[in-house]
Amino acid sequence: MPQSYQASPAGSVGFSYVHSSAGARRGAACLVLALLGALGLLTACSSGSKPEATIDGTLTTTIAADTAGLGKKTDWWKETVVYQLYPRSFQDSNGDGVGDLKGIISRLDYLKSLGVGSVWLNPIYTSPNDDNGYDISDYRQIQPEFGTMADFDALLKGMHQRGIKLVMDVVVNHSSDEHPWFKAARASRTSPYRDYYYWWPAEKGTPPARYSTFDVKKNAWQYDSTTKSYYLHYFSKKQPDLNWNNPKLRQEVYSMMRFWADKGIDGFRMDAFQFVAKDPSFPPMPGLTEQNYTNAYNHGPHLHDYLKEMNQEVFS
Repeated sequence: MPQSYQASPAGSVGFSYVHSSAGARRGAACLVLALLGALGLLTACSSGSKPEATIDGTLTTTIAADTAGLGKKTDWWKETVVYQLYPRSFQDSNGDGVGDLKGIISRLDYLKSLGVGSVWLNPIYTSPNDDNGYDISDYRQIQPEFGTMADFDALLKGMHQRGIKLVMDVVVNHSSDEHPWFKAARASRTSPYRDYYYWWPAEKGTPPARYSTFDVKKNAWQYDSTTKSYYLHYFSKKQPDLNWNNPKLRQEVYSMMRFWADKGIDGFRMDAFQFVAKDPSFPPMPGLTEQNYTNAYNHGPHLHDYLKEMNQEVFS
């Protein structure tokens, strides 16, 4: 029997963008701050353009949208049954020991029989799999062992035929170190992609302390000998952090999101988005530990500015 992957640990926080219907990215959008607990998503949203609620002291903002003519419910996510689906272990269609998109397609009637209204699909993008697909090397391609883009299109069509929404996991706090952006960035200090990531020149001395629970040494800075600099990684050293202070990087992200939205998906679950806003001066943060580092990293400067910009660039 297929099983869904375990939900995020109770108390972890993520952002989800949800929009109304297939092909309607320019029709309706709602910005949702979701508390991703063991029981699923707790969300708050309305059609107004004002702060709506707080979760753990964090502002939940809603974005007004023109829904005229769509004839679709835009608040389906409030009552839907969400099934978190980890593709690698869900259903293998070809006997290679790895779950795949065709396997999911073969089980859509099963999901429908459970009363599932929405599938939260864990990452299916091209990845070296240092972190189970949360280290993405190409945001616009399907991991070959999962199938092809044609398989994805067939999956999306099959879900919508059964009245099931598709919400895709997307990771934009960091990329894989095998992403072309990072390969170019680490090749030269003068690379046009250098500022897509955070760097600390070695001649400035030891970088300001930043904690990473994913690193063996608990250090979020990794030395790179090619340009004699350190790069920042809140997660593993294979997952360098993207620099959201760079408007060119943000436009790359929005373009990628439009690519998937134009295919007709129903929303995004944005992994670790609460970490994307960082002060590039890296002020001292003494006393960081495994117990307190996430609070220190959460909801940095301009986070809500980025979300408003995302709404305008992707969904408006």
